[in-house]
Amino acid sequence: MLPIRDINPSPRRTFPVVNVILIALNVLVFLFELSLGPRLEGFLMAAAFVPARAWSSGGGAVVPEATSALLSMFLHGGWGHLLGNMLFLYIFGDNVEDRLGHLRYLVFYLLCGYASTFAHAFFNAASTMPAIGASGAISGVLGAYLFLYPRARIVTLVWLFIFVRFIEIPVLVYLPLWFLMQFFSGVSSLHAANPDAGGGVAWFAHIGGFLAGPLLLFLLGGFRRPPEAPPRYTW
Repeated sequence: MLPIRDINPSPRRTFPVVNVILIALNVLVFLFELSLGPRLEGFLMAAAFVPARAWSSGGGAVVPEATSALLSMFLHGGWGHLLGNMLFLYIFGDNVEDRLGHLRYLVFYLLCGYASTFAHAFFNAASTMPAIGASGAISGVLGAYLFLYPRARIVTLVWLFIFVRFIEIPVLVYLPLWFLMQFFSGVSSLHAANPDAGGGVAWFAHIGGFLAGPLLLFLLGGFRRPPEAPPRYTW
C-alpha cells in the first residue's frame, strides 16, 4: 500500500522549511554516493554505523559513535530506498514540523534517528552490515503523526494483480498496520541464523523509531498545540 498524500483536518500553518532541507540533504548525499562509483562499498564500511563494530569497540556496551550514526541517517542503498523514504517524509513530516516548530522538529528528527539506531544495534549486535537510511528517523515522524492527527486519512494506492485503486484509509488503520508489519518482520528476523538476514531491512530501527516518536514528541512539548496566529488585516 503506497501512500500518495494525507487528508488532514488540521492543515499546517507554516512552510515546512526543515522538512524540505532534510529531503534535499538526503538527495544530495545520495548523489555523492553515486559519484563514488566502486569506492562506495569501502566508504560505507568505513563511515556508516555498523552494530558489530560499535559493540566490540566498547567492550560489550554500545559506543555512541555519534558521527557515524548521524551520517547513516542520510545514506541510502539505492534509488528505491531513497525515493520511498522521501515520499513518507514528504507526506507526514510537514504537519509534525508545523506542530513542533522548525528547531524542535529538527531536534526531534535527529533524536528519533539516534533512537532507531540504538534499537537496531541492540537487537542486531552481531551484524556487520552498515545500517543506513532515513527510515528510522522517519518512523519516529510516523509515530508522532499518529498521535497528533488521529482523524487524518491517507490516500493510498492499492494494487493486487490487475486491481489498481486509490482509497482513503484512516491514519488510525494505516499506521498501526504499518507498525505491525515491521514488528512481526522484526520478530521473525530474530530467529534467523544469519544476523544479516532479512533482505537488509533494519526492522528494529523502524520499530524503535516509531516508539520513540510519541515519547520525544511529549518531551519536546509537541502535544501542546501552539496558539493560533492573530488574523492579518489588509487595508
